[in-house]
Amino acid sequence: MAKQEEKITLNIKGKEVKIPLNREKEFLHSKHDHVDQEGELAWRILRIQSEFVKGHDFLKSYDKAVSIFGSARHNMDDSVYAETEELASLLAKDGFVVFTGGGPGIMEAANKGAKEAGGRSVGININLPGNDGMTERRNQYVTEGESFDYFFSRKVILSYASQFYVAFPGGFGTMDELFEMLTLVQTGKSSPIPVVLVNKAFWEPLVNWIQNTMLEKYGTISEKDLDLFHLVDTAQEARDYIHECCTQS
Repeated sequence: MAKQEEKITLNIKGKEVKIPLNREKEFLHSKHDHVDQEGELAWRILRIQSEFVKGHDFLKSYDKAVSIFGSARHNMDDSVYAETEELASLLAKDGFVVFTGGGPGIMEAANKGAKEAGGRSVGININLPGNDGMTERRNQYVTEGESFDYFFSRKVILSYASQFYVAFPGGFGTMDELFEMLTLVQTGKSSPIPVVLVNKAFWEPLVNWIQNTMLEKYGTISEKDLDLFHLVDTAQEARDYIHECCTQS
């Protein structure tokens, strides 16, 4: 009989929740895990290793590519969806492979634009809990894809999939992906990949906070770090900037 897991009870803003004392097991959980035994830990680590190998092998068949990030929610303004679709279409016609997280919302718009333009529409999907256990979250416009059980292995593969990264409006996941890329470039763990932010109304408040608070008030970044990203307003401006970068390379 498996040992009962010890938990601590917390009250978070009026809601009682139980948190495992051994939280290190959480990041190793996947759809394949059914038992909680000592030997299971080694098998989980091997599955994680296999995901990195699988992802590396998957990326071998792609060259010039752009990754597009953004909200997975369907309540996003229609104009943002349309701009995403337009940019993916333009870049696909330019010969870029279009990578997304393979899910709904902005990711779907990018995959749709690439597919309908006759380009390669790729999804790096995540398996999430559903009504029947773990289900793959993949939109209908992904023509080539690979799925992952672990967010961190999936994010590593997405981080090294392309030569350009474009972020449309999004939530915590988009911010996580954006700052992951900025950190990798800032610290030299990645090549100086161009990072493009599309939609000034959404991104300008964050950009102003980065400059006014992080840089000028607290000095937690350097002035040169402001050059790690480029802000534009439209799909056409994003495409023009990517072309400009290609011309200079």
